[in-house]
Amino acid sequence: MFHNSARAALALFLAAGLAFAQTGTPRPTPAVRYENSPRVHALIRAGNLYLSLQDALALAIENNLDIELQRYLLPLGDTELLRAKGGGLNRGINFTLLEVPVGTGGPLSPVPTNAAAAGRASAGSSVATNALGLNVLGEPQTNASILGSIAQSNGTAIPNYDLAFTGQLNWTHQTTPQTSTVQTGSNTLVTGTTLFNAGVQQGFASGAQVGLNFNNNRVSLNSQRSGYNPYTGSSLGFTAIQPLLRGSGASLNRRFIRIAGNEQKITSLLFQQQLLLTVYGVIRLYTDLVALTEDEKVKQETVSLAEKLLSDVRAQVEEGTLAQVEMTRANAQVFSTRQDLINASGLREEQEAIFKNVITRRGNEDPEVAGSRVIPTDTLTIPTTDEIRPMQDLIADALAHRPDLGQARLQIANSQIGLQGARSAIRPQLDLVGVMQNNGLAGQANPFVANPDPGFIGGYGGVLEQILTRKYPTYGVGLQMTLPLRNRVAEADLARDELQVKQSEIRLRQLQNQVRLEVEDALIAMRRARASYEAASQARRLQEESLSAEQAKFEVGASTGFFVIQYESLLAQARSAEVAARSSYVKAKAALQRAMGTILEENHISLEAAIKGQ
Repeated sequence: MFHNSARAALALFLAAGLAFAQTGTPRPTPAVRYENSPRVHALIRAGNLYLSLQDALALAIENNLDIELQRYLLPLGDTELLRAKGGGLNRGINFTLLEVPVGTGGPLSPVPTNAAAAGRASAGSSVATNALGLNVLGEPQTNASILGSIAQSNGTAIPNYDLAFTGQLNWTHQTTPQTSTVQTGSNTLVTGTTLFNAGVQQGFASGAQVGLNFNNNRVSLNSQRSGYNPYTGSSLGFTAIQPLLRGSGASLNRRFIRIAGNEQKITSLLFQQQLLLTVYGVIRLYTDLVALTEDEKVKQETVSLAEKLLSDVRAQVEEGTLAQVEMTRANAQVFSTRQDLINASGLREEQEAIFKNVITRRGNEDPEVAGSRVIPTDTLTIPTTDEIRPMQDLIADALAHRPDLGQARLQIANSQIGLQGARSAIRPQLDLVGVMQNNGLAGQANPFVANPDPGFIGGYGGVLEQILTRKYPTYGVGLQMTLPLRNRVAEADLARDELQVKQSEIRLRQLQNQVRLEVEDALIAMRRARASYEAASQARRLQEESLSAEQAKFEVGASTGFFVIQYESLLAQARSAEVAARSSYVKAKAALQRAMGTILEENHISLEAAIKGQ
């Protein structure tokens, strides 16, 4: 049985430990939402989803699942820091980013067809290929890690920084046969032992580990030779171990906390990079959708021209001013242009389906969204002039502000921090050990034993009095050393970690070179797209004039339907080329903004609001 004061002290001690442990319970994470934001349905009118580019970007920020996936990476970074502050190893974060699907492309894009470019006016109609077979529906994955697939070694162990309460309650009944009655006065020794121990343990950044233990044992036995029966022994002891070589130092033992702090920053940069990729992808898909919608109108106008020509040819054939073969040619042109229109409409519908899947959470599962047609309200416009700074200035800004470069630098910083553990592991282990303990003993005097020491007669209160007044102290200090003659494991880990850091620095240089190339390529693409647009615009105007002239000649019988068909085809091609050139310019400009890392600012997107899904 416990002494009342002992039980009360132990109960209070354990209750305090349980209450302390409850304060560390993590808060629950919010549930995953799969419903579309209200903005989706607010923009649907009469079965059409009317979207400006800003509307599309807002819907993507609110609903895109790639962005939503990265939102959960931010609290994961918080858990890394929480774990490290408790003395745990870093579990790492996921560096996988997802890009928006390629889509079917704009007019004249080589992506949608396997025989001829979609929308290209020619003697024969192009036949669209299934988008899934062309791999334009999937999301390309990018791994933003530059550290490689092999993890860095953990290095020296670090102490557990969380205060830990320990408790032990044990009762034992033991019966031991005796070979002699001299020791106990009986052939059988019956011992009842009750243990009630408690303690706290704590680690510190210096590498020190300390423990405070309060141990109690109450023993009752049937021996007639024991001076006290039953008796209680207690001790209150403090133990400290401080490494002096291996594992010593606050900077070393807080390295995982510093790494976790950088990982928190990396999660924010990864979210920013995912947001950047998604915004760029939405702009590209929206631009292609606008271009495909305009190209569909071009194809419809071409069909109208072909049908008018067929009507005019029929009238002249009936009058006998044209041969019957002109009817065949005009009829063939009608069906050819209708085939082009069917292909253009199909590409636009495929692009719509991909686009709606990017800007909504449920995709075509939502019947209202699935049944609506996307009507882009913005047009593809090209400014009169481009205000472009010198390329070296653009490259310098990109190197300073791109989130992928920022997180890559933090990865290298983390790997260099981690080297501290590998370097410490090759050092000898030398620990300073200190012990201080107070002891106490009290019990009931055994009537069969004469003259027991009165100082030990009493109850549990006497034991506590002996401990607190330090009547029976124990203390000591010493050095404890482990010196391996050779530590090949630690040496190999350090060498490998140093090599991996150098590889990471090379990968960072490769990424920087890629950034320079992307900026330069985007500038070249913008210049080429502007020149192509100017040429395509001029060509379209000239083809319109040529067709008008040929139609006038046809009306007075100075030309045939064959030549009119040729000019109609050339005009259709010129119009599609002009739409494609405008689309290419807008996408090239967006690519430059992506390469610069400024696409969010250029489109007035707040990172803080995007994190909240607004």
